[in-house]
Amino acid sequence: MTTSLERYTERHPRAVDVALVLAMFACSNFGALISAPGTVQQYQWPIRLLAAVSCVAVLKCRTHPRAVVAVTATCTVMMAALGYLLSPLLLAPVMAALFWLASITDSKTTRTYGYTTIAAMVITAVIAVPTGELFVPRTLGPVLWLMLPLVGGSKTKLRRAYLESLHARAAHAERTREEEARLRVAEERMRIARELHDVVAHHMAVANAQAGTAAYLAPTQPEQAQKILAQLAGTTSSALLELRATVGVLRQAGDPDSESLEPAPGLHRLPELISTCESAGLDVTVTTEGEPQTLSPGVDLTAYRIIQEALTNATKHASDHAAHVRLAYSGSRLLITVTNDGTATTPTVPGGGYGLMGMRERAHSVGGDLHAGPRPDGGFEVTTALPLHPHALEEALEEPRKEPLAEDEATR
Repeated sequence: MTTSLERYTERHPRAVDVALVLAMFACSNFGALISAPGTVQQYQWPIRLLAAVSCVAVLKCRTHPRAVVAVTATCTVMMAALGYLLSPLLLAPVMAALFWLASITDSKTTRTYGYTTIAAMVITAVIAVPTGELFVPRTLGPVLWLMLPLVGGSKTKLRRAYLESLHARAAHAERTREEEARLRVAEERMRIARELHDVVAHHMAVANAQAGTAAYLAPTQPEQAQKILAQLAGTTSSALLELRATVGVLRQAGDPDSESLEPAPGLHRLPELISTCESAGLDVTVTTEGEPQTLSPGVDLTAYRIIQEALTNATKHASDHAAHVRLAYSGSRLLITVTNDGTATTPTVPGGGYGLMGMRERAHSVGGDLHAGPRPDGGFEVTTALPLHPHALEEALEEPRKEPLAEDEATR
């Protein structure tokens, strides 16, 4: 976390730099009063001029750290050559320059300029001081004082890099969440579109067949036509109910206008589906092999929708107006086969049309498989194998198939 001082420094860098320069110039004036023992300073203006130049150069530390280090180091070396003691007061400008150098530039540049500056200070102090007079303080002191800003600047650079990495990870996590949300929205849109297609396609196909049959029978068999028209009203009513239930999931939770939705359709509604198809003129027979088992909600809905779409296609295209549905419970999977024995050709649609595409997507979404195509002896067949439960997915995929699936050689 940043402190109030750090936030103020980031917002007003120029004001902070000017205040720092004024403080360092005041320190340099005090440092000019300290000279090495045995030396007499007759003129103060050279030291003050060098201190002023050194302090003003610090204003460019943020943009030209290397040049500022060179200028401040040169001025400080000249002060030492004039016999002044290199105290922290005189070293303040070069210390500030080394701090910015270490916090902005790379490690190699920091070592090169930093060690060169320290060596120049030590060599000048050795030459300017007579042997034995404050030799250790005049040489070791500048080394220690100048190492502090180098270490502090390096730590600041590491901390800045750490904060930048935190911000980068946070931004990446935010982008990942947004992408995941968009992916979920796209998947939900696809699911709703598939539901709408299945509901509308089935009911509209059945309603169209019922209306055509009623129109054909009206002149000769008015009673039968009236019966079919009554069933047509039920078909359209069912379509509206399913559409409302499907689109109802888009309502916000807590909407006062929203009503409780009916359970999703499943194989328990298969008799109702067959009755609707028969009213449209399609004769449907159902056979069940094995002991019926409870399906997971997703698999139950998928099985119902696949049978619904297959019977819808049979209603539109089967020339003999007959279809057969076979349900085979075997181990951990359910094998569904919908066939018709007609000889009518199926219209070719690139990619299999939205109906077959939707059936395949539904089967794959629950870990199943689906094949559809013409039968060798005529007619059309849709075969799908679905796992009974999600946890049985791997077992269902690994279990060898006991009955071959028809080749998907044509589209419906």
